Amino acid sequence: MTTLSPRVMERLLRKCTHVKVRRLFYWMAERHSYPWLKKLPQPDTLDGLGLGRGNRMLAKGGKLDKKYMITVPEDMWTPPAPTTDKSGS
Repeated sequence: MTTLSPRVMERLLRKCTHVKVRRLFYWMAERHSYPWLKKLPQPDTLDGLGLGRGNRMLAKGGKLDKKYMITVPEDMWTPPAPTTDKSGS
C-alpha cells in the first residue's frame, strides 16, 4: 500500500458508498502513516456521504476509535511492526 496513487484512491473513495470501508481505509492509512494520506481530501469533503454518522463496528468486543467512530479488533491496536526504510535517507 505504500505506492498507492492518491488520485486513483480519491476516485475510488468517491465511488465507495460503504461507510465502514471508508472509515477503515482512513483509519489504517493514518495508523501506518502512509505519505500519500496527506494528498487525499479529508473524508468529509469527499461528498455528502463522508464518513456517515454514528458508530460502526467491525468486531464485537473491540476498541472504538473516537476520531473515525469505528470499533476495530483489539489486536489491531498493537503498534504496527517497524518498517525498514529502503530509501537510503
